[in-house]
Parts: sequence; C-alpha cells; structure tokens
Amino acid sequence: MGLKEQITEDMKAAMRAKDVAKLGTIRLLTAAMKQKEVDERIELTDSHVLAIIEKMIKQRKDSITQFEAGGRQDLADIEKTEVGVLSAYMPASLSDVEISAEVAAAVAETGAAGPQDMGKVMAVLKPKLAGRADMTAVSSLVKAALTKG
Repeated sequence: MGLKEQITEDMKAAMRAKDVAKLGTIRLLTAAMKQKEVDERIELTDSHVLAIIEKMIKQRKDSITQFEAGGRQDLADIEKTEVGVLSAYMPASLSDVEISAEVAAAVAETGAAGPQDMGKVMAVLKPKLAGRADMTAVSSLVKAALTKG
C-alpha cells in the first residue's frame, strides 16, 4: 500500500475512533496533497507526499518556536500534536554517523574540492537523504567537510 492510501485509511480510522486531533491533521495533509495534484496536474508518488509532509512539519516547528516565544503554550501544544501525527508517516531518520558517511561518499563521488562545489554535493545528497535527515544539518556538514578539505 502506498503512502497516499495509508493516509486515507488512517483518516477513516481516526473518524471511526473520533480522534479529533489526528483527523484534523490528516485532513490538512490530504488537502495539501489534493492541492498539489490539482496545481501541477500530476498523480502524487510517495516521494511527493513525503516532501509535502516534510514541509508541513517544518512549518509546524517554526510555529512552535514562535508560539513559545510569544507565551502561547496552548497553541504550541496543538502544533506539537500535529508534528507527532505527521512524523508517523516519515521514514526512520538516519543517525549522525550514517549521515556523515553519506556526506563523505558524496564529496568523494563528485570530486568536490572546496565550498564552491557545495551545490554539486547537495544535488547528490538531496534525493538520497530527503525525508530521512534534516537537510539544514546535512548542509552544514557538507560545508564543514568542504572547508576543512
């Protein structure tokens, strides 16, 4: 079963269980998926769905930071619940050691010599690590690897 079908089944299960928080989050996700399908006139693959989920998680994490800075813990808790629901659809995250190994392999593969080659290395890493690692952290690892080399 594809990720899209899994999300639909989970929405039905949340309806039956009357899990309002999970249902609301899944409905937001399905709306974002439908929007992308309509806008781009495509059938979503699992990688498209993962990209949408990753974007939604990032938005929620940004909101949590803002709400906590503004003293609105009630709203931050709602966003944290949504992050939990969305994170369940993401593949298992890679460890720091695995990410470092991928970065080293990509640097060797591209023959990158310095910071000016960062784009080449990131182009190799992005499809491999998308959804499995925080790309901001990966970017800083690549930058560190290229500047000390």
